Order: sequence, then structure tokens, then C-alpha cells
Amino acid sequence: MSRQMNTVVSGDESDVHDEPHVRDRRITVRHIHALVEERGLDAQTVADRFDLTAAKVYHALAYYHDHPEEMRTVEERRRELHDAAANDPNVVTGPEDLSDA
Repeated sequence: MSRQMNTVVSGDESDVHDEPHVRDRRITVRHIHALVEERGLDAQTVADRFDLTAAKVYHALAYYHDHPEEMRTVEERRRELHDAAANDPNVVTGPEDLSDA
């Protein structure tokens, strides 16, 4: 009997990310969801862009929809971190934050 390895690693089980991502890759489930379902890219296009199989892209999307509470928590944490960085003058969030010195 063959044994299938989980395509997605949760943030709690990862040494790479603090949010769910594709196993052995740095691409997050949230990013795949944004590309396919928010920006309207084809799953195969996303797979090709990140050297994944289409199946892994669909597994990531399934994970996103199968774990709505976890994904809401991830989104809230990202929003809080972004807001905190935007309000901290010592954090560089983009080129406009760099001085001309």
C-alpha cells in the first residue's frame, strides 16, 4: 500500500513559516489562494511559476478551505504585524521608508 505525504505543512509543525505552506517549499497556502482565487490566475500557471505540480496547488487550496479558522487567524496575525510595522519608524516596509542620506 502506498503512503501519501501531506502536501501542506501547518504553521505549528513548520521550521520555515509560521503559517501553512507547501512542504519543502517557502510558498504559503495564503499566497497560492491569493494568486488563484483573488487574482484569477490559472492553477497550472501558478504551478509552473513556482515549480509545483497542479495537484499541489489544488491541495493548498483545499487546505485553505478545509481550515477556515486557522486561515482567519493567519490573516489577522499578518494584518496586526503589518499595522505594527507601518506605525514603527524603525521598520522599513518599502523604498519610501529609506532616507536619501
